[in-house]
Amino acid sequence: SRYYREVLPGEIVKISRHDVQTLDVVQRPEGDPSAFCIFEYVYFARPDSIFEGQMVYSVRKRCGQQLAIEAPVEADLVSTVPESATPAALGYAQKCGLPYVEVLCKNRYVGRTFIQPNMRLRQLGVAKKFGVLSDNFKGKRVVIIDDSIVRGNTISPIIKLLRESGAKEVHIRVASPPIRFPCYMGINIPTKEELIANRPEFHDLANYIGADSVVYLSVEGLVSSVQESIKARQDNIPKTHKSFIGKLGHCTACLTGDYPVELEW
Repeated sequence: SRYYREVLPGEIVKISRHDVQTLDVVQRPEGDPSAFCIFEYVYFARPDSIFEGQMVYSVRKRCGQQLAIEAPVEADLVSTVPESATPAALGYAQKCGLPYVEVLCKNRYVGRTFIQPNMRLRQLGVAKKFGVLSDNFKGKRVVIIDDSIVRGNTISPIIKLLRESGAKEVHIRVASPPIRFPCYMGINIPTKEELIANRPEFHDLANYIGADSVVYLSVEGLVSSVQESIKARQDNIPKTHKSFIGKLGHCTACLTGDYPVELEW
């Protein structure tokens, strides 16, 4: 039987007709832990992707559960903006003992909002992008789980849409910490000034986006959600593969400003 596994960070693999060989695993300088991008788990990756031996969907669900521990709220139902934050919303609902209910459905005939030439068109695009399932939430207190709020433009028209369609309260819970710093490792994160977490509006974000409350997951909560099952599994790895385990580490630079390598300008 063949043994399939991920290519390790820094691993050089030779694949030939005869076999698959590891030629070398280049360690990080000074034996530092690897620095796998934590935002792959939060947002970029497909939910069925497997990183570090765990499914991204499961990590997102754990983030939602952790968010429920950190930021519960008196409400009637939990939902999301379809559909990247669905696993986190299901985790949050499960932990809070609230029903998960769909409040929006995607209109599949509308193009992507982020390529619209200006802000007004982008916001109009958001409203047209979704249909409102108003029977599901009229007169009710709704918690909307989002995976990240980067600029704060997309969520505002959605909250407005829900209120106009009868939501009594709209609470926003974000299943990742605020992005505050640029990424120099290849992810196209907007400039510091564009990030809502660095703008004066962030001090009263709920009011700015029109929500009753907004709470983000803590950095510690995200890291523990990502690392929990990796640690548990490392204890059960056969001795023959122990040499493949590097020190556990994730890059949180966009959240903390703590970069995994020295920046040279």
